[in-house]
Amino acid sequence: MMELNLRVEKNLRLRAFYMFFVISTAQIGVGILGLPKYIFDEAKQDAWISVLLALAYMILVIAAMLYILKQYENADIFSIQVDLFGKWIGKTLGTLYILFLISGLAIALKTYIQVIQIFIYPQIPSYIMGLLLLILVVYTVHGGIRVVVGVSFLFFFLSLWILLLLFSPITNMDITHFQPVFNASIADLLKGAKSASLSLLGLEMLFIIYPFIDDKSKINKPVYFGVIFTALIILLSTVISIGYFSPLDLEKTDWAVLTVFKSVSFAFIERFDYIVVVEWLMIVIPTMALYMWAVTYGIKRLYAVSQKKTLYILSFILLIITSTIKYDFLLERISSIVSNIGFWVVFVYPFFLLPFVMIKKRLHKKGGTK
Repeated sequence: MMELNLRVEKNLRLRAFYMFFVISTAQIGVGILGLPKYIFDEAKQDAWISVLLALAYMILVIAAMLYILKQYENADIFSIQVDLFGKWIGKTLGTLYILFLISGLAIALKTYIQVIQIFIYPQIPSYIMGLLLLILVVYTVHGGIRVVVGVSFLFFFLSLWILLLLFSPITNMDITHFQPVFNASIADLLKGAKSASLSLLGLEMLFIIYPFIDDKSKINKPVYFGVIFTALIILLSTVISIGYFSPLDLEKTDWAVLTVFKSVSFAFIERFDYIVVVEWLMIVIPTMALYMWAVTYGIKRLYAVSQKKTLYILSFILLIITSTIKYDFLLERISSIVSNIGFWVVFVYPFFLLPFVMIKKRLHKKGGTK
């Protein structure tokens, strides 16, 4: 029988402060490199407004998630679903949740491999890059949740310097590209906000890591600030892309952010986009490690299978998957399907759970009173 409130040993607990890095790391993946184009396709020059709308909605989602989690002593999404819907339905929902996490992990892995093949090594086989990346992920996850979060914390600061490279593109922006302002309809702005949200998946980590937080009373600020930081990065990349490219060029540019970095050059190095692609490894590895740990932890919670066994088996399966998908259009199609599913799982499902938790809380209070 699954334990509702998880008992976490003291040496495995985390300070709430680290949730800032967990949330921002889980959200800022390889997808941000091409995100501005997709938002611009919907909202045009008002795409920056769509990003702000997406941020406002994410804050509401976090509020709902925190309310749900705080109704339990130390539960995660897997035990909460079992508590609300019973063993069989709860485990089925938990399994679907894990399959979604695996899909996100596979897409992040394959997309980064594709970026490497497009911008640096066109001839390198996918299985070679997949093997190298998975070795790093397995090594990280093998150390446990504290190592995974520690890597997220360290790599966060080691990758911040990339933002300094945006100074040159900012000076070359054309302010007229943002005119006329407020030209997009409400429907287009909401579609743009949805496009932004599809690349901001990662809030589900809060549902999974929450039992490991030691000082839960301090969790609100790190989580909210983590989301705000991510939204500001998306906003910055979107504004620069709109100002730097003409509307027609931005519509045709798949990797807008990387193309912006390509314009940066110094006397000692000409192609800075090569450096950015390699440096982006410090952003991708923590993201994949978080998802890999979440999958192994979820399977352990639901089916009592050791995390090490799941880690090795899943890594082998992912290596096969990344070696099999060879066509860009197929990867894009799969990514679109998973992103749309992710929108419902991450941004809608918490509001579906909310009334069930509130009803259960009210019934529990009445039962306690009697």
